[in-house]
Amino acid sequence: MFDNIAARYDFLNHFLSLGIDIIWRKIAVREIAKINPKIILDVATGTGDLAIEISKLKPKKIIGIDISNNMLNVGRKKMIKKSLDHLIDMQYGDSENLNFNDNTFDAITAGFGVRNFENLDKGLKEIYRVMKCGGKLAILEPSEPKIFPFKQFYGLYFKGILPLLGNFFSKDNSAYEYLPNSVVEFPSREAFVRELEKVGFKDSKFKSLTFGIAALYTASK
Repeated sequence: MFDNIAARYDFLNHFLSLGIDIIWRKIAVREIAKINPKIILDVATGTGDLAIEISKLKPKKIIGIDISNNMLNVGRKKMIKKSLDHLIDMQYGDSENLNFNDNTFDAITAGFGVRNFENLDKGLKEIYRVMKCGGKLAILEPSEPKIFPFKQFYGLYFKGILPLLGNFFSKDNSAYEYLPNSVVEFPSREAFVRELEKVGFKDSKFKSLTFGIAALYTASK
């Protein structure tokens, strides 16, 4: 599915979120900047937008992994165009079976990809394993707002209008119907914090963004 929409993925991300996704990534990067990380892993990196934002911290190395080769290929072209290919290494990899040694990364990020894990517990355990002690985690995910009238507007837009627009521009009938369903099936903000704590993370918390239509989860090891 992600291979099919790779060519239009960046446009649709910014268009369908009204550009707010760019601000969310900046907020996530500010969180990991607090520990001045040098080696960073971006899980489910897609086309690498979050990795590009992370590059502004001037770390030694960023590795972005994804299981969609088409998304990675789009990302690699972006890195070359932005002269970041020496810094950001876009690798094929399964987030639930990370091909890295224990305690490798100072910080780990994920932008709108954790909800796609087939086995959430396994994926989080892998992230915990490859993070150094003292490392920082930052995960962005869509969420359902709880405050009137944003809850009602969200339901209309995200479950009605967004799939229609996504299908029209991407020509993929399943991808943007999958998106709202994946958000509904993902654990609540409070429940996801408990999932992080269950695998060993500490100081796990969430911050609601833009009236609750997204959430930033942070934790430490």
